[in-house]
Amino acid sequence: MIYLTRIEHFNAAHRLYNEHWDEEKNISIFGKCANQNWHGHNYELHVTVKGKANPETGFIMNAKELSRLIKEKITDVLDHRNLNVDVPFLKGLQPSTEVLAKCIWQQLEPSIKECQLHCIKLIETHAIYVEYFGEE
Repeated sequence: MIYLTRIEHFNAAHRLYNEHWDEEKNISIFGKCANQNWHGHNYELHVTVKGKANPETGFIMNAKELSRLIKEKITDVLDHRNLNVDVPFLKGLQPSTEVLAKCIWQQLEPSIKECQLHCIKLIETHAIYVEYFGEE
């Protein structure tokens, strides 16, 4: 099995909070991420696919096509947006990095035909990242 990873970047703002909790509980759980004026991240997205190389091209998937899909389905939708209010596929969801990684998978997976989506790795900061492999 061969694994191919494409790395892309986007910048987005969000606020982590639960509308059913008071301000004190939100701050105790989410800390600075509960800031009413939002906060942002410079996300680094790693999309890894797996498969067998096509004998005619040597590719498991054309990296340019993978980049196009990521741009169309993900970065064009998320870049310089507020994840709480601007992104239809996050409507009603807590926009944590964990939830965002799973939603990115759900947006990309149906469009990847010649191989399999293996992993979404979403880096929020130099110290925090999430990996999602499509399992529930």
